[in-house]
Order: sequence, then structure tokens, then C-alpha cells
Amino acid sequence: MNLHIFLREAKKIVTDAGNFIERNCGQVKKVEFKGKRNAVTWVDRESEKIIKNYLQRRFPGIPFLAEELNYRQEYTDLCWVVDPLVGTNNFSHGYPVFCVSCALVKAKESLLGIVYDPTRKELFWAQKGMGAFLNNRRIRVSRIRVLKKALVCTGFSYDFEDNEDTNIGHFINFLHASQGVRRAGAAALDLCYVACGRLDGFWELCLKPWDTAAGVLIVTEAGGKITKFDGSKFDIFYSEVVASNKVLHSKMIEILQRERRKIIYKEVK
Repeated sequence: MNLHIFLREAKKIVTDAGNFIERNCGQVKKVEFKGKRNAVTWVDRESEKIIKNYLQRRFPGIPFLAEELNYRQEYTDLCWVVDPLVGTNNFSHGYPVFCVSCALVKAKESLLGIVYDPTRKELFWAQKGMGAFLNNRRIRVSRIRVLKKALVCTGFSYDFEDNEDTNIGHFINFLHASQGVRRAGAAALDLCYVACGRLDGFWELCLKPWDTAAGVLIVTEAGGKITKFDGSKFDIFYSEVVASNKVLHSKMIEILQRERRKIIYKEVK
């Protein structure tokens, strides 16, 4: 399998889909909802068709796991994992923080990851074992060593009120422990920003494979670290992720576990 060919074709179609999305930003009149806050538009669906049709024509027989297709199978062999529009709520309001995410995954591990931000013309990409890049420039995670000097980021699930862990406790803890906390609303971009050093850490709950499959590889290839909240090995079918510049990772885990212990105590009590 020549991953260079897969990468070249995926970069092309992800860029095309992203530019299609940007052209339609501010033009969407009707927004549907899959839940209380989880928006979807015809642009999401059309972007997914653009990517799916191209990749399946170029690489027939490789399954396609994507948000709007409602596929939920955990593929153990090779598959594409795609979010055709990360940050639909932002997009539907004309807020320019959204992207397209695409990964080639085998046995729950990403071989290729591509994330394109059309508003800034920034293409983040990585091939396993070959480093991470922003457009044609190699990127690395930050060198911040003290959490109090770190800028970190998170997100909230659409149905956070229905979860025992709403993430609000973690958010408050990091407000006190870090230099600042951001919430942009596009997990794939948050991961890429950790990879290129704009952010020093990221955590989030209730994520799906298409949220993380590309970004976690880009972070890892940029020298960062990805785990579950308890510090154990992460895979893209797990819903909680912590990403960091590696140096700050143990401190972030410590803060996350502090809140988890409170939740467990309340349950027992």
C-alpha cells in the first residue's frame, strides 16, 4: 500500500470540500437539529458526498465511516474516517471556526490524518512515522513546561446536561490551574493547534471517531501525547481524550482525575 498516493488524494479532496464549505458560509437559510444543539445543514451532507464519492472512486472497496452516514461499526481493517464539517454550529452562525477532517485508519490507529481550515487556508496533515505539517512546514508542539503558563482548550458535548460528568468541573479547575482556557467548538482544529504549539493542551469528553481520528495522529507526529483521562492508551473509538505537549500531560491527568474522584464520591454517597 502506497500511503503517499492515499495522502495526496485525501489532501486534494479535503481541500476541495473545505473550499466548497467556505463558499457557502453565510448562505445557509435552514438548519436542522439531530438533538438539542447538534446542528446539521445541507452543506454537511453535500461535503460528505463530495469526499465519499471521490475516495470510493479512487480507492474502491475501502469502507467509509462518517458522521452524517450514521455508520457506527468499529472497523478492524482499513477504513476512511471523515467529519465533513467540524464545527457546524459555528458554520451555521457564520462564525469562522470550522474545518474538514479525514483520516485513513487501520486496526483503530490512524495511518494518515488531514485537517483543513478553509477560512485560513491551513492544511494540517501527518503520515504515521513521517512527522506533522501545516501546509508545507513541519510543526512541533509547544515547549511550555508549567501549566500556569499554558493555554489549554476544551469543548462541551451537545447533551452535556444529561451526562454525569458535564465537563464544567474540569473547566473550572483548569481556569484556576492554567494561564487561560479556550472553547472554540471544533475539536479537530483544537488538536491541530496543540500540534503546532498554539495551544499547550486539550481535553474533551463525548467525542466520536470522526472528531479525533485525524487530529490525534497530527498531535502525536508533532511530538505530543494523547491518552484517555486516566493516562491509558487512547484509540479513536474511545470518547474521552487528553492531548498535550507531553511535558504537561501528567499535570493535566492529575487535574482531570481530581474531578473524577469527586463524581465517584457523590455516586457512592
